Amino acid sequence: MKRAVVAGTFDPITLGHVDIIRRSARLFDQVVVGVAESRNKGPRGPLFSLEERVRLVKESTADIPHVEVQSFGGLLVDFVHDVGAHAVVKGLREVTDFDYEFQQTAMNYQLAPDMETLFIMSPPEYRYLSSSIVRELAQFGGSNLTRFVTPCVFQALCEKYPILSGKNSKNSSTDSFHQDKKEDHPKSISASDDDTK
Repeated sequence: MKRAVVAGTFDPITLGHVDIIRRSARLFDQVVVGVAESRNKGPRGPLFSLEERVRLVKESTADIPHVEVQSFGGLLVDFVHDVGAHAVVKGLREVTDFDYEFQQTAMNYQLAPDMETLFIMSPPEYRYLSSSIVRELAQFGGSNLTRFVTPCVFQALCEKYPILSGKNSKNSSTDSFHQDKKEDHPKSISASDDDTK
């Protein structure tokens, strides 16, 4: 069985992440989404707790077959070995992403020569999208957030930032999500965050 890992902080998971996970599932028999603890990320740590992020990733990828979600707190190479995978899939948005990921891949190869890294380019509609952009838009009550995240993530953001509730509706969130799935994900087929791109 060919098993791969898609890892990131997913704070929160975006439609860009979902796209990378979905496309990875086409290439491998099983995809393990690793949600990094990342307690020291940013001056205040992640917006969502580890438990919240794991739940949101599970709900956002529930329709993709052969995907499981686990949290981890150590080195990525150790997590990859622990789950019996031999490859890591990374999403790339821009050339600047490659510079960072190239360094990370080179270091990971030194630590685990048996681990391969695959890069998947983000489609144009998600090339600018990141978790940090979503958090900033939510903080200031930005409209149309439903274009960037799944319904469950939008609801979670509304709980963190009540200002969002008046500018977007749950129905528009669900409609937007299903429209994206119809356009981007064929029925025959069952993302960063800033880490995964």
